[in-house]
Amino acid sequence: MHKTQIEIRGVFWAVALVFSVFLVLPMALLLGKSFLVGGESGLGNYTAMLASPAFLESFRNSFLISGISAALTTALAFFLAYAVNNTGLPPLFRKFIAGMTVAPMFLPTITYGFVIIYSFGREGLLTRLLGFQVLDIYGFQGMLLGYTIYTLPVAFLLINNTFKYVDKNFVIVSKVMGDGPVRTFLGTAVRPLVGTLGAALIQSFTLSFTDFGIPASIGGSFDVVAIHLYNEMLGAIPNFGGGAAVAVSMLLPSIISILLINYLERYNFRYNRICRQDIVKSRLRDAVCGAGSLAVIGTIAAVFAVMFVVPFVRNWPYEVEFSLERFMRILSSRGLLSIYGNSLWVALLTALLGTLLSYGAALASARSGLGRVARGAIDGIAVVTNTIPGMVLGLAFLFAFTGTSLQNTFLILVLCNVVHFFTTPYLMGKSSLEKMNKGWEATAALMGDSWLKTLCRVVVPNSLGTVLEMFSYYFINSMITISAVIFLVGARTAVLTTKIKELQHYAQFDSIFVMSLLILATNILVRVILGGIAARCTKKQ
Repeated sequence: MHKTQIEIRGVFWAVALVFSVFLVLPMALLLGKSFLVGGESGLGNYTAMLASPAFLESFRNSFLISGISAALTTALAFFLAYAVNNTGLPPLFRKFIAGMTVAPMFLPTITYGFVIIYSFGREGLLTRLLGFQVLDIYGFQGMLLGYTIYTLPVAFLLINNTFKYVDKNFVIVSKVMGDGPVRTFLGTAVRPLVGTLGAALIQSFTLSFTDFGIPASIGGSFDVVAIHLYNEMLGAIPNFGGGAAVAVSMLLPSIISILLINYLERYNFRYNRICRQDIVKSRLRDAVCGAGSLAVIGTIAAVFAVMFVVPFVRNWPYEVEFSLERFMRILSSRGLLSIYGNSLWVALLTALLGTLLSYGAALASARSGLGRVARGAIDGIAVVTNTIPGMVLGLAFLFAFTGTSLQNTFLILVLCNVVHFFTTPYLMGKSSLEKMNKGWEATAALMGDSWLKTLCRVVVPNSLGTVLEMFSYYFINSMITISAVIFLVGARTAVLTTKIKELQHYAQFDSIFVMSLLILATNILVRVILGGIAARCTKKQ
C-alpha cells in the first residue's frame, strides 16, 4: 500500500506541476503586467481603463446584452427540457428535440455570425424567402440571436439533466390535493429546478460576456469587452498593460458567477427515491410543447441552413444554381487541407494530453488516500479553470511564453486548450471513479498486483466509457475554440477557427462555410463514434 501511495502522490505532484507552470505562472504574469506602467508599478492602467468612455461603454454593453440573452436562453432551455421530460410526446420526437438543441455546440461561435449575415442580411436566404429583412444583423439584435443560439445547448443540458431526477409522483400528489394547472406546474416543474435555473442563467451570462467569436463577426459598432480587449492587444498601437487590465476586469463576472452558482446549490431538491412513472398525456400541453419546440429548433435550423446552401451554388446570390465546382475547389485547395490538418493535430493532442491529465487528477482526488488539502487543491484548480475566460488565459500564455521555445508552436495551443477545458472532463472522471468499488485496489494489492497493473486491468476498463467521453469533450472543444488561441497562433500554426477570422477581412464567406462544414462533420463523426463506443462500455459495466 505504501508503494501505491507513492505512485498516486506522483500523479498528484505531476498535476500540480502542470498547473503551476501553465496556469498559476501565466495568470500571475498577467496580473503583474496589469500593474506595470512605463516600467514602474502602479494603478495607471486601471485608472486609465475606468476613465475610458470606450471601455465603460463596452462593459455596459456586455452586461446588457449578456443579461438579456441569458434570461431568454434560460426560458427557452427550460421550455425545451420540459417538453423532453414532462410531456407525452413520442420518444423519438423528444430525442430529436434534444439532439437539435445541442447541435450548435459542434460549430465555432464565429460561424454563428456569418450564418446570421447570410440568413438575415439584405440578400440573405431567409430575407429572400420571406420577402423582407427580419432584423438588423449588425449590433444588438444580431448578437442577441447569436448569443442565444450559442448558450442554449449548455443551459438545456444543465436543466435537462436535473429534470431527469425530479420525482414525477409529485404531479399526481399535487392534483390529488386539488391544485390547479398553474400551481401544479410551479410546484412540480419550476420549484425543484430553482437552483439549476439560476445556474443556467449565470452560466449563459458568463459565456455570452466572455465570447469573442460572435461579436467579432457581427458586433458592428456595438462594442463589447471581448472586442475591446482584442483591439487593445492587436490594434494599430498595441497596449499590453491596458490589455492586461481589461483581461483582469473580465475575470470579475466569472468569479461572481462561480460564487452565485455555489450559493444556489442549496436550492436544489434532493429526493430519497426517484419515480420513473410515465407522464399522463395531455393533448393541449403536448400540442403546445410540441409546436413550440418545433418553432425553436426550426428557427435554429433555418439560421444554419444557409451554411449548407451557399457553398453548393454557382454564385450566391446572383446565380442560385446547384454546383459542386466552388465547394470542390475550396475543399481541394492546399492551404485549406494544411490548416485542417493543423486543427486535427491540435485537437487530437489536446484530447490525448487533456484526458490523461484530467483522468490522473480525478484518480488522485477520488481513489487515493491523499489528505483533504491535496484533494481540495485539485478541486480548486477545477474551479479556477472554469472561471477564467479563454481570451484571458490565451493572453496570459502570450505574456508568459513569448520569447520561449513554445512561442508559435502547436504545443502552446495544446497546453492552453488542456488547461482551458480541464474542468468538465475532470468532473466527469471524478464522478465515475467515485461510484466504483473502493475495495478494488486493496484487493488487488493483497493479490500482489501493483497499482499501475490494477489501474490498467480494473479501474480504467470499468471507466472506459467516461474516458472516451472526456476525450470527445476535449477534441470537440479544441476544434471549435477561437478565444483561447486567437493570441497564440502564428502563420505556421493557424487552425480553422483563426483562419475563419482572417478570411472575414477578405469577405471569403464561401471558404468560411466550407471550413465550418469541415469542423461540423469532423465533430459529429468523432462524437458519434466515441459516443457509441462509450454507450456500449457503460452497458457492460
